[in-house]
Amino acid sequence: MEKVAPRFAGRHLITLEDFTKEEIDYMLKVSRDLKNAFYANEPTDWLTNKTGFLMFFEQSTRTRNSFESGMAQLGGHATFLDTSMMQIAHGESAKDTAVILSSFGHMIACRYCNWGLGNKYIREMAKYSTVPIINLQCDLYHPMQALADLMTIEDEFGHTEHLKVSVIWAMATTHKKPISVPVSQVLLFPRYGIDVTLAYPEGYDLPDWVIEKARKNAAEHGGSLTITHDMDAAYRDADVVFPKNWGSWVTNQSTTVVDDALLALKAWKCTPDKMALAKPGCRYMHALPADRVNEVVDEVIDGPQSVVYEEAENRIHTAKAVMALFVHDKLPSDRR
Repeated sequence: MEKVAPRFAGRHLITLEDFTKEEIDYMLKVSRDLKNAFYANEPTDWLTNKTGFLMFFEQSTRTRNSFESGMAQLGGHATFLDTSMMQIAHGESAKDTAVILSSFGHMIACRYCNWGLGNKYIREMAKYSTVPIINLQCDLYHPMQALADLMTIEDEFGHTEHLKVSVIWAMATTHKKPISVPVSQVLLFPRYGIDVTLAYPEGYDLPDWVIEKARKNAAEHGGSLTITHDMDAAYRDADVVFPKNWGSWVTNQSTTVVDDALLALKAWKCTPDKMALAKPGCRYMHALPADRVNEVVDEVIDGPQSVVYEEAENRIHTAKAVMALFVHDKLPSDRR
């Protein structure tokens, strides 16, 4: 019997936890189809006459441009919306925004990272929208980044089972960053048999419910999750490292970016000495933008073990796949 492909039309993408492994695999399959078509210069007008809205409460480079350019490459049109220029700035509700925008087009995608507000706002829109809501990053999840990260790991190694992938806190002073990237990584990677090490200094914990769910995912799919406050242990024998900053939101809700506690953690930086602890073929990855002064030195991020640009490029291919599946869900080439 021919295997029936999963269906995505009309569903919301707020977290990858809402999707089965088979459904995520299919997102990645379509991502690779679209990547191959892009390099072959083949037309992919799968969303002709479709429109989408990209709402941003915060700045963006990769997320905005991967969706805006991706929609154009699929034959549709994406409208960028700076929420400070919308009536949201005057108090318009998530319900009213969702009802109206969903009557104008075929997708609403939103980034809202404020702690305690972002995920609630996106879920409120999802209650009232008649079209898919795509989470472009909130205070809890960044599904699009995690999807591109997983695609990059598979591309680099050809498999995921029992790779040691270390998600490592790194010091940064640019802004107090969301926890959504590490949360999405530790939830997703164990579902692919990956042995995840989560390393951070005390005070930069992820929520207890995230750790509990990540351990459950690991138990069900043959991965593992190890938590340590020893940075060297995370680098040692690693296949992939993600040294990236996130804020102490779980233990400290202050919006202060730099304080004495943060400045005391300057040693939490990715350097050649740290990379030397990892396996010779270890890949350095980062969601970008990286704080090149504090998180990582140029010798690493610009070195031969770095695949940050490949990782970033995969953002457009995964974005196109998500839009093609969730907005249309009927590919003209019937690639099922």
